[in-house]
Amino acid sequence: MTEKIQLSKSDRQKVWWRSTFLQGSWNYERMQNLGWAYALIPAIKKLYTSKEDRAAALERHLEFFNTHPYVAAPIIGVTLALEEEKANGAEIDNTAIQGVKIGMMGPLAGIGDPVFWFTVRPILGALGASLAMAGNVMGPILFFVLWNLIRMAFLWYTQELGYKAGSEITKDMSGGILQDITKGASILGMFIIAVLVERWVNIAFTVSLPSKTLSKGAYIEFPKENVTGQQLHDILGQVNSGLGLDKMQAQTLQGQLDALIPGLIGLLLTLLCMWLLKKKVSPITIIIGLFIVGIVARFFGIM
Repeated sequence: MTEKIQLSKSDRQKVWWRSTFLQGSWNYERMQNLGWAYALIPAIKKLYTSKEDRAAALERHLEFFNTHPYVAAPIIGVTLALEEEKANGAEIDNTAIQGVKIGMMGPLAGIGDPVFWFTVRPILGALGASLAMAGNVMGPILFFVLWNLIRMAFLWYTQELGYKAGSEITKDMSGGILQDITKGASILGMFIIAVLVERWVNIAFTVSLPSKTLSKGAYIEFPKENVTGQQLHDILGQVNSGLGLDKMQAQTLQGQLDALIPGLIGLLLTLLCMWLLKKKVSPITIIIGLFIVGIVARFFGIM
């Protein structure tokens, strides 16, 4: 019976240190994939002995990855556990590993910004700034030391938490736990994508349509003589109730689309990009194409 390959604390610490450079080679095609693969290299070398197995492991971790750089740590921990079990002969395929990564990175990304950028860092910054304004040189030093202590400790302990949780997941492979987690993570990931589409994909057409004539009672009929106080009061009330200021109401293509389904064009654009990716079109080609379409549409006054 062959001895089980296991990642030592030293191996995991090497991954932890390298994970601080997660965004060291960020790119528009696969985001943080290079930094992610770089962080996992010490574990891959320990778990796999043949050149082919190492190359295969490195290739599956060069897929798309993007999340908040600090909350990537628990995902790294779970991935280490899955790779460890795979190296020891467990039936874990590449799709399962990638599915867990994708499913976790979306929900966790939403935690990183409010916790670190909007809470911890401003508090430490205010503390350091108050000391610096009082002429105390310890202000910036305190900020630097405390911030990095919190950051590095969080990366290490959440990576260990993910590693131990991942080990528990892989103990019952026959029960389908990993498959259930992968399925659930994929479903959750789709919800996160839908939220991101509504928030980040903005398309606004500037094309004007023929004005519409409003029916009587749908617009304000201003008095021809001097306006009294009571009439002004009534007019302001009509404005608040949504009546038009003019008999002719201007219309735009964007307004009509928003009235139909808000965010429809952004959704259609996202579906188009997904279809192109499915057809093996390079993400870089899609990005360049979007730039060209945007510039041309702006030039002709379409968007």
